Amino acid sequence: MTAARTPDSQEADDLDVEEALALVKPETRTAAGTGSVPAPAPEGESKARRPDAHHKATPWPEARAVAERAARSLPRRTPASVPLDAALGLVLAAPLTALTDLPSFDTSAMDGWAVAGPGPWEVREEGVLAGQAEPEALTDGEAVRIATGARIPQDATAVMRSEHGRIDDKGRLFATREVAHGQDIRPRGQECRTGDQLLPAGVVITPAVLGLAAAAGYDTLAVVPRPRVEVLVLGDELLSSGLPQEGRIRDALGPMLPPWLRALGAEVVAVRRLGDDAKALHKAITGSSADLVVTTGGTAAGPVDHVHPTLHRIGAELLVDGVKVRPGHPMLLARTKEDQYLVGLPGNPLAAVSGLLTLAEPLLRTLSGRVAPEPYTLPLQEAVHGHPYDTRLVPVALRGDRAVPLHYNGPAMLRGIAASDALAVIPPGGARAGQELELLDLPWATAGIDVCVT
Repeated sequence: MTAARTPDSQEADDLDVEEALALVKPETRTAAGTGSVPAPAPEGESKARRPDAHHKATPWPEARAVAERAARSLPRRTPASVPLDAALGLVLAAPLTALTDLPSFDTSAMDGWAVAGPGPWEVREEGVLAGQAEPEALTDGEAVRIATGARIPQDATAVMRSEHGRIDDKGRLFATREVAHGQDIRPRGQECRTGDQLLPAGVVITPAVLGLAAAAGYDTLAVVPRPRVEVLVLGDELLSSGLPQEGRIRDALGPMLPPWLRALGAEVVAVRRLGDDAKALHKAITGSSADLVVTTGGTAAGPVDHVHPTLHRIGAELLVDGVKVRPGHPMLLARTKEDQYLVGLPGNPLAAVSGLLTLAEPLLRTLSGRVAPEPYTLPLQEAVHGHPYDTRLVPVALRGDRAVPLHYNGPAMLRGIAASDALAVIPPGGARAGQELELLDLPWATAGIDVCVT
């Protein structure tokens, strides 16, 4: 079930968070923006109602670090050898070293004439094209027509571009501007020599990397295999098609999570809809051979929230049980087997996105051998209210050198994130206009949505 159906669940804190946010103004931030004035508890609220007083949730930065450490605790994944056309979006498991000199012979950088010595030059009748075997050597005062990429004849001293030469009525070639020694010749090994390291291990394979690998002589690449992920969509109220009706709603997470997980470097091996069925959930988790199981909904403490009881039943190690972040507070991370983890996402769509970027992203990034992105900040276009005690993740659009907060950012909403470029990390207490905040890029915002979806 989705956590939102249980009024007393942890996710219920997200549903009425706007009421709490109204009590915490960005102006309570310190002038330097590096701390915050503690927000008073709402009138009539006891300390026992504060999230950090009744639930041992993990601070947001620490939760991300726990997920990364969990992945690092597993044995190093055995590299796989894949053909170039199957390597896009994977990560190099070993440095890419040149198998040949680049270029592998002296080549012409332009269409024109290969010339030897000073002009004017007598022009040979037959030219030199790309792909031909080594041409006959030139002697001083001799030239030959040559195409871009063609092999330079031995003893040629320069290439003269077509537009920089003229042929007189006796067939002699004259330069219309000075020709420098070595001009427009790409010498052998100009880009690299055999054995040079072109790229280190850990680089994501982009189209440009594929081109470089092919030029350097590769047919296959050693890569880190994608982590295998199984998605379990929980909730009797979810419809897989048509309009919401009779108290049931459309499943937004089933269509959204697989491509998002692929963009994070995973191979999604299955997406299964189980409803609110404890036995089915137990069977699905214990029977999965995936590296990571991702569940949606059922992470709170309602009557049909079966994730916690199932994890307890199978003896799973609970590494993160709730995170001090809004939306997505009741997310969790557990080790279910020696070589398997489970990320439990809340059932509300934007809360699930929060869980993906908090727990699944660092876990999958580390398992797939990717390097953590360099953190970066941008100033906010306008002030954003904060939660009294927790970090907030708010969708933003990037406009020039500013991050513009978007509306429709409630835990059950996707309208804001669908129009966003990133999520801004709002500290407890809120942030003022112009304040520099950390941003979390969405995986397709900078790389292109198809780069890792192969």
